[in-house]
Amino acid sequence: MLPDFLIGFLLVAANVAVHAFGLTLLTRHLLASSSGSSGFRGLTWLLIRTAWFLIALHGIGVSLWALAYWLLGCMPDVGSAFYFSGTTYTTIGYGDLVLPPGWRLLAPLEGMTGILMSSLSGAYFFAVVTKVFGAKFANR
Repeated sequence: MLPDFLIGFLLVAANVAVHAFGLTLLTRHLLASSSGSSGFRGLTWLLIRTAWFLIALHGIGVSLWALAYWLLGCMPDVGSAFYFSGTTYTTIGYGDLVLPPGWRLLAPLEGMTGILMSSLSGAYFFAVVTKVFGAKFANR
């Protein structure tokens, strides 16, 4: 039980680090290019780019878990590891694939990580919209 917790908490830390680094990069980029976000097309393009970047961050997070599952021999192949990780991270959890008994505690940790990182992304997305609209209303 201890090895799965240690590996799980390492994976949680890696996911948080990836998101912290990614959000720092995204914030720098958005602050540097905020002048192009006026009008419907500008705002739409800003939100699309932000969504793409956030989804890519989640893809990296899913990949970290998937590679761990595969390297630990928990899944028969890489494709199954990515599928299991994606459904677990997003908390869909179809149940058609399960971890072996010695590693089952990793799945709830991944699900909680997915919830937390998705919440962080949602809050970030909200902050971007608030910043754009806050600037528009401040200029009136």
